[in-house]
Amino acid sequence: MEQLSAPRTATVSQINGYIKKILDHNIILNNVWIKGEISNYKRHSSGHLYITLKDEGSVLKAVMFRSAVHTLDFMPGDGMKVLARGRISVYEASGAYQLYIEEMRKEGVGDLYIAYEQLKKKLEAQGLFLAEHKKPIPKFPKTVGVVTASTGAAVRDIINVISRRYPVAKILLYPALVQGEGAKESIVSAIEYFNKTGCADTLIVGRGGGSIEDLWAFNEEVVAHAIYNSHIPVISAVGHETDFTIADFVADLRAPTPSAAAEIAVPNITELKSNISMFGARLSRAVMKKIESANLIMKRFGMRTPQTKIDDMRIKVDNLTKQMEQSFKLKLSDGKKAVGTLAGKLDALSPLQTLSRGYAIAVKDSGDVIRSVNDIGAGDEFNLHLKDGQRACTVKGQ
Repeated sequence: MEQLSAPRTATVSQINGYIKKILDHNIILNNVWIKGEISNYKRHSSGHLYITLKDEGSVLKAVMFRSAVHTLDFMPGDGMKVLARGRISVYEASGAYQLYIEEMRKEGVGDLYIAYEQLKKKLEAQGLFLAEHKKPIPKFPKTVGVVTASTGAAVRDIINVISRRYPVAKILLYPALVQGEGAKESIVSAIEYFNKTGCADTLIVGRGGGSIEDLWAFNEEVVAHAIYNSHIPVISAVGHETDFTIADFVADLRAPTPSAAAEIAVPNITELKSNISMFGARLSRAVMKKIESANLIMKRFGMRTPQTKIDDMRIKVDNLTKQMEQSFKLKLSDGKKAVGTLAGKLDALSPLQTLSRGYAIAVKDSGDVIRSVNDIGAGDEFNLHLKDGQRACTVKGQ
């Protein structure tokens, strides 16, 4: 007779654990948006929310832990229609599956958040958010371009902060629509204008806070591509610190507020002056220390300092000057003696000396000296030079 084997068995915990693993590894159920109406709303003393989401045909238990509850910008309650994002998993102790909510919005804006998430994933896949594409923000911009509404707190805050921190910077405002119909086109036109003209070193693109509908222009794909294609570095400043738009992810740098964007765009001139003074003092001390160290080394090894060398050269110049003066005087004296000697010799050979001894010199009118009787005939005139003058003479006979 054939013996039957015992049937395979599992504990309740094993089954619940197995189902939990299946759900936890399901990609779709790990990040899902669910629309529903809140019922059985309970807030535990720990801060966690326990609710049931329902529609016309089914209910789904859900829990939202305190860390996620802090992100809510509204007070949930029974009967409220919401859009919840989270993961489906099993609570093993009870064997019930439920939604673990990580984010929850009112259903009125649910479609916008779905569109936001879809565009965010699309652009992220295209690489528009990669850090390698981020351009550095200039440290000392000459001109800051501002793309925002011409009125409102945002533009006033930006102008006030830049004027106070770095008054040497020029501010160029391109008044743009920042919400409603035509806003995305206006923002794109402004960014393209600055890039075509090249009249700014840094761009601040943004607006003050508001609802998701108010900020939606900065979640448009054309605006994202305009920021990404900008050759000028872009600082996004949309909404408040807790608001994140597609523009924030694409921009080269995200600022939590317009005021913070202005602080990021320019340095603090007061700090710059202080740093320059501090660095100047440090440099001066470093140079003096180097000089003192060099002098000490020179003295230790018997080396002359630059000042000592200069002093020695001055003395040498003085000595050379004295030697030159003495040599000049000696040369002058020798020259005078030589001139006197030559003058004596010249005087001895001078015709004047001969004339002084009683001789005379006969010279024709042409200036030729008469050296022979054959040089002159009867009737010729000539001059006779004596020691104290001359006389005109005529030859009377041969």
